Amino acid sequence: MHNNTPVIAIEEHYWDPELAKHFPSGENKSHVQDLLTEIGDVRLRAMDEAGIDLQVLSHGAPAAQKLPADVAVDLTKRTNDRLAEACAKHPSRFAAFAALPTPVPEQAARELERCIKELGFKGAMIHGLTNGLFIDDKRFWPIFEVAEKLDVPIYLHPSVPNSEVTKLYYDDYANEFPTVIRPAWGFTVETATVAIRLILSRALEKYSKLQIILGHLGETLPFLLWRINQSLARPGQKPLDFRKLFCEHFHVTTSGFFSTPALMCTMLELGIDRIMFAVDYPYVLNQDGMDWIEQLQLSPDDKRKLVGDNARKLLKL
Repeated sequence: MHNNTPVIAIEEHYWDPELAKHFPSGENKSHVQDLLTEIGDVRLRAMDEAGIDLQVLSHGAPAAQKLPADVAVDLTKRTNDRLAEACAKHPSRFAAFAALPTPVPEQAARELERCIKELGFKGAMIHGLTNGLFIDDKRFWPIFEVAEKLDVPIYLHPSVPNSEVTKLYYDDYANEFPTVIRPAWGFTVETATVAIRLILSRALEKYSKLQIILGHLGETLPFLLWRINQSLARPGQKPLDFRKLFCEHFHVTTSGFFSTPALMCTMLELGIDRIMFAVDYPYVLNQDGMDWIEQLQLSPDDKRKLVGDNARKLLKL
């Protein structure tokens, strides 16, 4: 508890062993594999030691996005059912975001509806591209339609960049610095691009109540808002209020990004009401996140919003 506000961490990952077996090679191994596949005592102890009351669990990348279409639907359903069971054992400690079988978009929309209505999930998480397609492709819009109708957010999470991008941009340095492809830079570029494309696609004008979450303090976009907005207003562009759309549709979390100057920039751009606490467990330590929260010089009201109140409101926890 933080001044009577439960601490809610909303980008906390796990792996379903059956689903993870289907990941492309290289993505099916992790230095924190043992922690990823555990939803129980070890995880709860780590939460208790740091002072985290509730984790919103989501399947780690690439989840169902890179599954073959013929296995995606049934496998994702089984995965979500198992996650619901794990949450039911500790209902005051765990909530969940659905994995969606986006390789079959219509079924992904249906699975979102099932997870919200029948399993009590709080939204869904989508990781990067779906077998090469960006989520703004019109084929995926039924997912947005359901999310808007049920008033639940979609969390856009990184995954490994397209293999062509990786080859051209990162291969020279990938041996010495393997994380440059992933959290150090590749993830950020990929996910910021996903978010920008979603705005350019005008999906957020069609689904005007849809809410989107980005981790890692918005994947650099709060810092870039002014420039993107100004550039898109230059002659020769179609009219689009990028800044307004971003500020009305996007929320960001602190997952794996415990920087006070970066938080201040994000607060100035988006306002505290659109920023939520997350750790990025088990890739990042719970204690590191909570130590940072403790020393933040925020007003008590703003700190309560950050650690739990905003998440409680958006996710109806």
